Amino acid sequence: MFIAVAMPFASAADNAVKNADEQLPIYSSPVREGNTNLYWGDTHLHTRDSADAYTMLTHLSREDAFRFARGEKVKADNGMPVRLRRPLDFLAITDHAEYLGIFSQLADNNANLKGWKLGEEWRDLLQKGMNKELTLSWSIAIQGSDEKYKVPLDLQKSIWSESAEVADRYNEPGLFTAFIGYEWTSMISGDNLHRVVIFKDDAKLASQVLPFSAQHSTDPVDLWNALADYETKTGGEVLAIAHNGNVSNGRMFAPTGVDGKLIDSAYAEKRARWEPVYEATQIKGDGEAHPYLSPDDEFADYETWDQGNITLTTPKKPEMLQYEYVRSGLKEGLRHEANLGTNPFKFGLVGSTDSHTGLSTPYEDNFFGKFGDDEPSADRTNKLMAGQLQEVWKLVASGLAAVWAEENTRSSLFSAIKRREVYATTGTRITLRFFGGWSFTNDDLLSSDFDRIGYIKGVPMGGDLFGKEVKRSPTFMVAAARDPLGANLDRVQVVKGWLDDKGLTHEKVYDVALSDGRKLDKRSGKAPAVGNTVNIKDASYSNSIGDAELATVWTDPDFNSSQKAFYYVRVLEIPTPRWTAYDVKYLGADITNDAPMFVQERAYSSPIWYTP
Repeated sequence: MFIAVAMPFASAADNAVKNADEQLPIYSSPVREGNTNLYWGDTHLHTRDSADAYTMLTHLSREDAFRFARGEKVKADNGMPVRLRRPLDFLAITDHAEYLGIFSQLADNNANLKGWKLGEEWRDLLQKGMNKELTLSWSIAIQGSDEKYKVPLDLQKSIWSESAEVADRYNEPGLFTAFIGYEWTSMISGDNLHRVVIFKDDAKLASQVLPFSAQHSTDPVDLWNALADYETKTGGEVLAIAHNGNVSNGRMFAPTGVDGKLIDSAYAEKRARWEPVYEATQIKGDGEAHPYLSPDDEFADYETWDQGNITLTTPKKPEMLQYEYVRSGLKEGLRHEANLGTNPFKFGLVGSTDSHTGLSTPYEDNFFGKFGDDEPSADRTNKLMAGQLQEVWKLVASGLAAVWAEENTRSSLFSAIKRREVYATTGTRITLRFFGGWSFTNDDLLSSDFDRIGYIKGVPMGGDLFGKEVKRSPTFMVAAARDPLGANLDRVQVVKGWLDDKGLTHEKVYDVALSDGRKLDKRSGKAPAVGNTVNIKDASYSNSIGDAELATVWTDPDFNSSQKAFYYVRVLEIPTPRWTAYDVKYLGADITNDAPMFVQERAYSSPIWYTP
């Protein structure tokens, strides 16, 4: 629950404002005193119950996926026994709503399918091993609204109820959280508008409605209306997470809706209400920034997918890019808020895998591909991706959702996601704290309970700073620590976006903490590179460069109290081997020279917004 309060403690208030002629800044933040813990998970995973996964040779079940995420050993579809060396704290299995579970039911010869003509046709194709023909048939059916394409209602109910009940069985409050979810798979002319839908509730509530699919509507407004209907009917809670704006060909953060009309205040309010976070990085490309949009940002071109839409049926045009990426979307949100009164793109950031193998494997050294068809093998890297005209080596080992919550339960994690106290990583487990306020000091940063101070004197990532006649710049307290099993840190950056008095948006990236004692070059304003210890031949690196921890209190040197702004943190690791290098070393893969062999993994915090 959010409330707007003045500083809750007298000493904090005294520190926040010292000048009598300044009005006390206002904060919008959950009331707590640093009692949150960090939990790691994946909010976007597919199993054999997704039609595309099944036809691309994925046969692991929901039970297999939950068991694997909890740290149990399972057998992958390529026959390998697999186990996570670090289990997840939470997982949402989000199989596609369109024909959810149908192919696995067909393979099991479910009696409920008898008499459904399309299902019987598909069963025949399955039994004959005609996967290409099956894929073509359902890809046509998924776009159809005719009665012949609809799954019998009783079958839909039984599959969805069983899916929800599986999540309940694996949900253990305090130990492991299993969310009930699905994916709404809207593609308009091949342009991606996908959302995953996640329920806070148990099977008893979630099963009272059926998943809303793209066969009902491809307009996200209709999805949000369906989510509102669910909450009204059940008293439960639900939210949606959009992803892969990079393959939407300009639709994800467009100024117009699906109907072609300019978005209005009603649209803005609904989107802000139902989509509190956005999936910033995953297997189909990183979505934080693009070099065309941010030419001065030397780290903007990370695992970029920008050839076209999700089906590669329409090439990408430069003018589409500004409506596809996190940073430009956040800037567009400021512009819309000035006109509509509500920011439709006020979202926090998470990462997840979008793996279709039933295995959540976001690390470079355990990457299992997207489908069962491209799980580890010596020849996978140069193959074409299933259904797409590009090579498997372009897939990205990413990402993870990090959540600061009071406890590992559905309710607590869900609440943290709604209040945006979350961040994204590309698979690494960097620990990141980010607070904004008006009076943070280095003493606060060095305190043993700096996180408690962060909540008392300011707001965490995802929060809001408000000021009227503020004559000082906001201060931000940032602390980052490397993944205990990973690489040292290169730097911490603050990314700022703002709206000027003429209604134009701007951005700037600040290096606020550098490892190895490096300093910014006075002439260029850039930091020297951290170096690169990667041995590609051995798929190894050394932590002889970089730092294990970086922390700072930073004050915005360019603050204008009359201008709306957002700030988020980007943390970069030193270079490490990419999954392609591990494939060459351990699987003997023969890979094209075009494939990158090392990366700089990173974390992206949710923003903190400043509003005059």
